[in-house]
Amino acid sequence: MIDLEDFDLPDPPAPPGDMGGGSFDQADIDALFGDFGPTVGKKGLRAVIESKVISHERLPMLEVVCDRVVRTFASSMRNLTSDGVDVSLEEVTSTRFGEFMNRVALPAMVGVFKIEEWESYGLVTVDSGLIYSVVDALLGGRGGGSPVVIDGRAFTTIETGLVSRMLSLALADFSEAFAPIEEVNMNLERIETNPRFAAIAGVSNICATATFRVDMDGRGGRFTLVFPYATLEPVRDKLLQRFMGEKSGRDSIWEAHMAAEVRKTNVSMSVLLGEKAMSIADLRSLEIGQTIALHKSPDDALDIACGGVKLAQGQIGQRSGKVAVRLINDVSSDKKVKQ
Repeated sequence: MIDLEDFDLPDPPAPPGDMGGGSFDQADIDALFGDFGPTVGKKGLRAVIESKVISHERLPMLEVVCDRVVRTFASSMRNLTSDGVDVSLEEVTSTRFGEFMNRVALPAMVGVFKIEEWESYGLVTVDSGLIYSVVDALLGGRGGGSPVVIDGRAFTTIETGLVSRMLSLALADFSEAFAPIEEVNMNLERIETNPRFAAIAGVSNICATATFRVDMDGRGGRFTLVFPYATLEPVRDKLLQRFMGEKSGRDSIWEAHMAAEVRKTNVSMSVLLGEKAMSIADLRSLEIGQTIALHKSPDDALDIACGGVKLAQGQIGQRSGKVAVRLINDVSSDKKVKQ
């Protein structure tokens, strides 16, 4: 047996900054891990451009269009694959184009489509799970088996062609769902497997994205439609509506009610008997009882005004012992009133 007490071992060295109390201060921590210093924040225009906080307008009508796509695209996929297909809308949100492209999980397919009427482009991304599910379904696979193993290889021409058929159906259904807002034609131009070759906007540009989930007998995946806000600018006002056919500020019931109430409104009318230019000295020299000649005869036409705006002309007289004014032309035109 070896007794450790027989050996005179030195005491272990104290950690830096430990003066026997066993406590650390900020200087000791900086000595151990290094002093990284204060974080320098971005300022000015760069801070605005590279900010992760996105301020955007909500597009209610775009969500309505995507809901309609869910119903029509499910029927299209059932006719294409002859399988039970369930399509659901996961989210409609906004993000920066560069941030979205960095989140695309590879391997994936990125379809570039053109909107002919607006002469602008959009993207549709398909994840690998949906790609292999569509290829398996179109080539006669029964589904329900073990999940497809993603080996990271490049997609073949046959796989790209089969997926392009699905994307063409999705774009056609989206165009049909968009028809109540505006007639558009979305045509698939090409399919890329590298997101860098499918750049249609700047990395800091804001885009609207709609993500759909497709399930086919226990297999499936997601695809996402990407619309830069510059692409949606021609129909921005229509997409801001809360329901189909909304016309801001137009309501026939309220218009009729407003017109009826305006006709009941009392207004103060003034009749201009005449005008005369006077100097300030003559005005100050006026006395009580003095007469001012206006050079108007009793039969001359007088101006009738409301709030300083001339409306018509009339003649002054008496009726039932009161001073009265008779119109000699219509308020809305210069035609004389029939006597």
